[in-house]
Amino acid sequence: MNRAKVKLKRAYTKTKKSIKKGIENHIVSNYIKNNILFFTYLLVNVLNATLLRFFCMHSLENYLSIRAIIADAMIVTLVGSFGYLLKPKNRSTYFIGFTIFFSALCMINSIYYTFYTSFASLSMIGLIQYIGDVGDAVVENVVQLKDMVFVLAPIIMIFVARKLNKKNYFKKVEVKSTRKKKMLTTISIAGVLAIFFFVSMKPLDVSRLVKQWNKEYIVMRFGIYIYQGNDIISSLQPKINSMFGREKAQQEFTQYFEEKKPEKKNDYTNLFKGKNVIMIHGESMMTSAMSLKFNGKEVTPNLNKMADGGMFFPNFHSQVSVGTSSDTELTLNTSLMPTKSGTAFVSYYNRTYIAVPSLLKEKGYYTFSMHANNGSFWNRQVMHESLGYDKLYDKAYYNVTKENSIGLGLSDKEFFAQSIPMLQKINEKHDKWYGVMIMLSNHTPFSDVEHYGEFPVDIKEKVKVKDKTVIKSHPYMEGTKLGNYFKSLHYADSALGEFLKELDDAKLLDNTVVILYGDHDSRLSRKDWDLLYNYNKETDSIYDEKDPRYNEFDQYKYELGRRVPFIIWTKDMKDTDLNKEYKYTMGMYDVSPTIGNMFGFENKYALGHDIFNIKNKNIVCFPNGNWVNNKVYYNSQKNESYPLTNNKAISQEEIIENTEYTNKLLDVSNNIIVYDLLKDIK
Repeated sequence: MNRAKVKLKRAYTKTKKSIKKGIENHIVSNYIKNNILFFTYLLVNVLNATLLRFFCMHSLENYLSIRAIIADAMIVTLVGSFGYLLKPKNRSTYFIGFTIFFSALCMINSIYYTFYTSFASLSMIGLIQYIGDVGDAVVENVVQLKDMVFVLAPIIMIFVARKLNKKNYFKKVEVKSTRKKKMLTTISIAGVLAIFFFVSMKPLDVSRLVKQWNKEYIVMRFGIYIYQGNDIISSLQPKINSMFGREKAQQEFTQYFEEKKPEKKNDYTNLFKGKNVIMIHGESMMTSAMSLKFNGKEVTPNLNKMADGGMFFPNFHSQVSVGTSSDTELTLNTSLMPTKSGTAFVSYYNRTYIAVPSLLKEKGYYTFSMHANNGSFWNRQVMHESLGYDKLYDKAYYNVTKENSIGLGLSDKEFFAQSIPMLQKINEKHDKWYGVMIMLSNHTPFSDVEHYGEFPVDIKEKVKVKDKTVIKSHPYMEGTKLGNYFKSLHYADSALGEFLKELDDAKLLDNTVVILYGDHDSRLSRKDWDLLYNYNKETDSIYDEKDPRYNEFDQYKYELGRRVPFIIWTKDMKDTDLNKEYKYTMGMYDVSPTIGNMFGFENKYALGHDIFNIKNKNIVCFPNGNWVNNKVYYNSQKNESYPLTNNKAISQEEIIENTEYTNKLLDVSNNIIVYDLLKDIK
């Protein structure tokens, strides 16, 4: 019996050794066993890329995209393969170093997406100089706990490397395989992944990768690492393009404007010819806020009075990219779109532009801009000259103290009050003038609450307690980012009301048209806005999605809700036929041709239209390739259309046609700026 047990035990041991030897000799298992640190490096960096898509795209299909995962794994594997050329003691440093690099990329893009709803670009390095001025906005509104998750990858790598080093692991595995062989094997794995990836690509994917307009689509289909590499090439493109490709761009430019129908005269032609113009750049003003009240008090009573007494365009869309306010100034003045890489104010300030100030200057106007910030911010001091402004009255012309400042600088009330004497002098010296007033106080992060004045954003209601009626208050938006935004906006609106009164008292409104536009939305996240629609006052929390009272505020409602006000107003317009809402879908690039017809100037190379010529046929294009008309909002990243009316859904042919139109317009606009195509014409 004992002899049988011994034989059985020997047989078991022999079998176990044979299996173990077989596993050890298996090429895949052997490779993994001898490359634990590499596979840890691969796993954490692919996981980071997947987490980035999860944080930004909120869709299972998007963040678990097999193609994107394969693409990320391919790049990480290829980069990691060269680590095998190093000795084991240096190899750990290589893998950890690149993990830190990849993690930093993911973290930067996560932070960037929160603020811009886009992904970071190398071309924006030139804008780092402006971060100091808006540092509070970045810290308070952008950096979130989720962004810190990406720090875990380097920590895991360091932990694994130290543990393996203690076991003398690297010396053991180095004997079993040469460095060159390991590198070639790893490159082969990257090659196999590349084959799987490229076989699944479609012609549309290649086109979008080359154009780099639709960054979200590229990250969704190609992964963050290919996007970032492609972005480097795209960011260097302006330097290369200035030497190559101009002839083709010139041909496309000529053909585009030969096919574009010229603007016609209409009922609004020369309506305001010869009148002075005050253009008010309303920082972060949003149309949706105009209808809101807290405890019976309007958030924007003065903005509402302007809308009620002027020409109000409620379906007006901002078309900014990463240049935010500067992009608005570019598009509104030139009827061109923001550039594909970088921002025109910083990267293309030395180009020739046909802009509202330069066109009015040709009509005998004195043109100027006023902004109580540093003239160097967004390179305005240089770019405003390129746009045709005779003078920029910047911070140097204002008395700015700590006491009269709010947020980033001089308060709007002080800015307007100190501007009145300058406007009076301009009015005395010049028969006709055009001036832009750039507001500042309502700038993110909206945290200077103690200076905004009293404007509670809670919910007050009367309740009975022991036969007595008392006022009960529910916190609602007090202490929240969105609540602070409404307080800030209410202050800016108050400053606007005082400014209009001061203008009237100074007799500056008698022959003047006031045009107000919001430059862009509040830059707050969809999650912040969810509070507005789903607040449960009984529990001081947000309704659960399963609650029947829950009002879904999806991505489309959020994006469409970013509309900004556009108002054309005069002090005596109230009782005229002009005083009404114009509900046409309109974009920032439609401003120049629309007011050009009213004031008697024309930009033949405008991409937008006189809204009174095109009316309900207008299409507003966005820098990311999305577009909106009076029927649908189209998301090019998801290839989805969101209906805006109850009418029959838009046809697929019309979607394709409008998408092609959008892509063509974006290309032509970018080429005009990059290749300086207006230089010879002007």
